[in-house]
Amino acid sequence: MTHIHIETVINAPIQKVFELSMDIDFHQESASQTQEKAIKGVTSGQIGLGETVTWRGKHFGCWLTHTSLISEYKEPHYFVDEMTQGHFKKFRHEHRFYESTNTTTIMHDYLSYDVPYGWVGQFFDIFFVKKHLVNFLKIRNKNLKKVLESK
Repeated sequence: MTHIHIETVINAPIQKVFELSMDIDFHQESASQTQEKAIKGVTSGQIGLGETVTWRGKHFGCWLTHTSLISEYKEPHYFVDEMTQGHFKKFRHEHRFYESTNTTTIMHDYLSYDVPYGWVGQFFDIFFVKKHLVNFLKIRNKNLKKVLESK
């Protein structure tokens, strides 16, 4: 199992950071480098507890689909999306939000996943997958920060 933790400080109130993080349309804009598109389930607006979204995006030169369920949710402090269908053996992304001040939020991404295909999958993870996912999250968080701090 591989674990990724990223902390992002955003100069915006916790409620606004949480809401934009749950927005499907924003995710599609912020993930433009992979041409991600919501194709099934909640495909626009806010997603909530018990709802699913299926994403189609280009990763490693291939079009891949990934379905996530919002399995845990406590506004505005955290939510969890877990893969129900896709190319990982397991994929869980926990989003946690902490109010530092009335106008500053600390956001933590905890991503845990397991790759298939034994040692070949592990090799691919070490050299490609983990770096790709870290970069993907950092770009998304940079976009989130940029949008919220410009308001």
